[in-house]
Order: sequence, then C-alpha cells, then structure tokens
Amino acid sequence: MEIIRARGLVKKYGALTAVDGVDLDIKAGECFGLIGPNGAGKTTVVRMLTGVSPLTDGEALINGLNISTQAQQIKAFIGVLPQVDNLDPDLTVMQNLLTFARYFDIPRAEAERRARENLELFGLMEKHAAHIQALSGGMRRRLLIARALINQPRVLFLDEPTVGLDPQTRHLLWQKLMGLKEKGVAHLLTTQNMEEAARLCDRVAVMNLGRIAAEGSPAQLVSLYGGKRILESRPMPERRERVLTELRQRQFYWQELEDILYIFQADGQEMEDSFMYDLGIVSQRSPNLEDVFLRLTGRSLRD
Repeated sequence: MEIIRARGLVKKYGALTAVDGVDLDIKAGECFGLIGPNGAGKTTVVRMLTGVSPLTDGEALINGLNISTQAQQIKAFIGVLPQVDNLDPDLTVMQNLLTFARYFDIPRAEAERRARENLELFGLMEKHAAHIQALSGGMRRRLLIARALINQPRVLFLDEPTVGLDPQTRHLLWQKLMGLKEKGVAHLLTTQNMEEAARLCDRVAVMNLGRIAAEGSPAQLVSLYGGKRILESRPMPERRERVLTELRQRQFYWQELEDILYIFQADGQEMEDSFMYDLGIVSQRSPNLEDVFLRLTGRSLRD
C-alpha cells in the first residue's frame, strides 16, 4: 500500500501555475526522487504534501490521511528537511532538538533519549552543548536531519538535502539515509544532484514546468531516454547544415548548445566512419541520468 498517494495536484499563484496535475504513489521504505530545473515545481510539491502550502486542486493522502483536512495528524509522523537552514541560533545543538520535540508532545526523558541517539547517528554528540554558530555547514545539515527524525517519522521529506556540502559529508549523509530506508522510512527527495538521485532513489520523476515528464527507476529512464551512447559533436561550419539534414533523415535526436551538438544514439542507429568524420566527434560515452534530465528539460538556462 502507498504511504503517499497524490492525484491531480495543482498549485496556482495568481496567473502562475507552479504545479499542474501531478500524480504520485510512494510506498513505505521507498526512496522516490523529484528532479528538475529551478522553478519546475519540486519544492512546491513538498510544501503541499507537508501541509505548508494549501492545494489549489487535487488530493493528497499521507498514510491514508487527507493533507487538506488532517494536516495536524499527518505532521505527527512525517519529518521534513527544508532547503533553508532554520535552526535556532540562540540555542545549543541539544536544545534545538529538545525544543523541536515539544511540538510532538514527546515526554522530556524520551526526547532526551531520542536526541542523544540521533546525535550519535550523525556524529554530532561531541557538539551537543555547542551553539549553532560554532557548527560547519555540513554539521548544520546533519543536525537538521537529526531534528527531522526526532518524532520517528514514517515519511521523510528531503528538499535538496546535500546542497553545498563537501564530498565527505555528502557521502556520510547518503549512507545514513540508506540506513533509514532499510528500516522502512519512506523518502521523498528533491535534488539537482544526478549522482545522488541515481544512488539513493528506487524511482525518479523528472519534473518540468510543473508537470511530470517521465517516471521510472534511474536505470529504466537511462535506458529509455539515454540510448546506447551520447556523442558530443562540433562539425565544421561549412558541413553543419549537411550534418543536421543527415541527422534528421536518420531520425536521430540531438540538442544544440552554441556550436556543440549532443547526439543521442539509440540501439540500431549506426554511424559509418564518413559520417562520424563529418560530425566532428569531440567525445562519446555511455548515457547517465544527467543526460535524461537534459533531454527532458533542455540545456538552456532559465530565470
């Protein structure tokens, strides 16, 4: 049974439609990823599912409870890691956890036990008496996750969990999150880190312009949209139009960025040496999730 079930999620801000008919099904113990460019609607979906932002339309059930009418009950068993650090700078590390525990009416002794356990889990016990200003960015991020776990959630919402972290801290967090998943905690993860999505997520949805463009396991998406290999081509100016015409006739999919062509070669699409020469191949490699991301959302920068 799905622990998160959403149908037709819509969020409008005046004339702007930030989320446009999103459906989600996420099971207990599953890590589900939302990837997409800035402004795709990922964070808005999280805000809707956690009761922070009301739905304009649609329905969302968390563990069978309706987020529009039962948000308070739902908040008792979800944990949220926000994009923005909102720890209380006037409190110590331990005080931040214990204060947060009060929102869930957790008895003091039990709150202290959970706080110590979570600080140990994320390697922060030695900093329990330190104030927030004394922590590095990576430590703060770990503390935010420790705080999100204080109520022992069944669902963990992670909005860009490792943004700005060094590789060592990022890999530590990945390890901890995988351990939580093995204990049955469901994860809804938004990220622009394709390695993170490929490593952590059982399934991924690519969001673009408020809608889901594709969904599946990372391997399925790479197989379906990445093809056999990715060719980076820089044809000579005098050959460029001939090359583009040939690509169209051969039914290749490609993207252009300035003078570079990124060509997605599917199984069964062959290239003889003479055509490879005209293309001016700079590099070729196996596809990955980032190629899927770029194919479905485009290579152009957005405001």
